[in-house]
Amino acid sequence: MAEFPKLKTGAVMQYPAQRTTGYSTRVLRFVDGSEQRYRRYGSPLKAWLIRLELLDEEELRSLEEFFLSQQGALYDFSFTDPYDNTTYPSCRLEGDAVELRLQGVHRGGTALIVRENRS
Repeated sequence: MAEFPKLKTGAVMQYPAQRTTGYSTRVLRFVDGSEQRYRRYGSPLKAWLIRLELLDEEELRSLEEFFLSQQGALYDFSFTDPYDNTTYPSCRLEGDAVELRLQGVHRGGTALIVRENRS
């Protein structure tokens, strides 16, 4: 299984880093106005917004190759959370498009969202 690529520094993200934790709650509303709620899964799922700036051409190419090998959001990969160093074995990219910017030498950038999958 593929692993999310690291920068030359060994990091997967740059500051400011952003991580969200979410649940999926289903709400059933009845004709009398009452509601019934339940969770669709028991544990929260994590997502990371990865903003990368000041990348060199090699780092940008590595991210592009990773995106192409994953065919966007099609395939799973492992991702190591930089907050607590936990490796999540089943993650996907959000979306099937990525914008890679190269504005000069060592001035590349992109933004990706990685989401944990429900096992």
